[in-house]
Amino acid sequence: MQAVATDFGIQVALKELGVKSLNEGTSTGSNNFSNGDIIESYSPVDGQLIGKVKTTTQDDYMKVMEAATNAFNYWRTMPAPQRGEIVRQFGEKLREKKEALGKLVSYEMGKSYQEGLGEVQEMIDICDFAVGLSRQLYGLTMHSERPDHRMYEQWHPIGLVGIISAFNFPVAVWAWNSMIAAVCGDVSIWKPSEKAPLSAIACHQIMKEVIVENDLPEGVFNLIIGDYKIGENIAKDRRIPLVSATGSTRMGRRVGQIVGARLGRSLLELGGNNAIIITENANMENALRAAVFGCVGTAGQRCTSTRRLLVQDSIIDTFKEKLVQIYSQLKIGDPLDENNHVGPLIDTAAVEAFQNAISELEDEGGTILYGGEVLSGKGFESGCYVTPVIAEAQNHYDIVQEETFAPIVYLIPFSTLDEAILMQNDVKQGLSSAIFTDSMQEAELFLSSRGSDCGIANVNIGTSGAEIGGAFGGEKETGGGRESGSDAWKAYMRRQTNTINYGKDLPLAQGIKFDV
Repeated sequence: MQAVATDFGIQVALKELGVKSLNEGTSTGSNNFSNGDIIESYSPVDGQLIGKVKTTTQDDYMKVMEAATNAFNYWRTMPAPQRGEIVRQFGEKLREKKEALGKLVSYEMGKSYQEGLGEVQEMIDICDFAVGLSRQLYGLTMHSERPDHRMYEQWHPIGLVGIISAFNFPVAVWAWNSMIAAVCGDVSIWKPSEKAPLSAIACHQIMKEVIVENDLPEGVFNLIIGDYKIGENIAKDRRIPLVSATGSTRMGRRVGQIVGARLGRSLLELGGNNAIIITENANMENALRAAVFGCVGTAGQRCTSTRRLLVQDSIIDTFKEKLVQIYSQLKIGDPLDENNHVGPLIDTAAVEAFQNAISELEDEGGTILYGGEVLSGKGFESGCYVTPVIAEAQNHYDIVQEETFAPIVYLIPFSTLDEAILMQNDVKQGLSSAIFTDSMQEAELFLSSRGSDCGIANVNIGTSGAEIGGAFGGEKETGGGRESGSDAWKAYMRRQTNTINYGKDLPLAQGIKFDV
């Protein structure tokens, strides 16, 4: 057996979650099997080995697909409210294991313990949403132009759903997709990030309990672990009509091309370059609080992290002074210590990208107002801790136009709101946006068709953090997909229009005559 993290609290959490020291990277329902290579999961918190995982081989993948296909033939015949009952039971088990799973997420990914708990709560919330949805998969009834005819539409399960998720939300994004897909009658094949495999295994161990307790077939919920090649298997597989992929724009572009080439559907939630507009009519204290969490929460590794602060020139000096003062008080360190505000980046490669972005910014003429150091010494042995950066920049800088997955925020002045909206929209990404103002006119303009071009537009709250009740996703190079709430469930089903003739004649549409 292989060594697991030396931290006693993490050992206890792993035991409670049923995660063994050497886990298989393939799971179908109640069985694990894999003959693949071993990947190691190291914590960015302290650099310690948490555990080792066997990856999925091509043979393993074929077994998973066989199990998933067989499971779908059963699962789609189960009434939707009964499928919702399975999801409800999973949500109850998450409530029981919330602290343990939140701790593992925090330790494996590096986000604060409070954010780890929040991510598990998101899973619980989407389970609750999906349970209600299981009784509300509504169609429409339409009036026919033909006498004695009735028209309506209904929704059927789409089939197998491939889910490719990123490291920054190692469990919640899977739940967004798989719980909605489950009540819609679909089965799921999940490829998590290889940077956070143990959190994924923990979720499947919890779900396995529900599967076994309800005597369900293997293959309703499936897990495969590996690098991008396994993800390409999902994208290429014609047996998977829908692929939901979360990650970088580069990754999403590749997935979209492969899935599109076979005329499959892709649901893409990709990069963000999110801005908060702060006008002279804003409540500055609230704007500061929202900005700080948006910029440094999850160490700037959220797709909704605040990357740009567009501040009206009449207040920018005051705002800048207060922001720097708050940053100087941030505590950086072990995210499991709730006294700390900022944890580590995911790995040293992310630290290198952070440093490269700073160099590029300075080469383009930007100025670092605060931060930029890579921390070392006691408590920072992993080499993944940095001091968050505040920088003065211009919106057109190449580096500002790109998404750097790190705690760097660009402070950019504007004169008029029209100018600010133009700058906000003048990036390739279109995920989340916000404005802080107490002016109704400014708020309404921001939300109008002349305002934000993002999938999410907020007033007097930040860009980061979303409730599961609304559809989540963005436009432009963010991919156009929608997950989670509202009517996002329709992506996981196929629509069918039905016409019934209950008369004795056979009239044709559009009054066409065809007598024989």
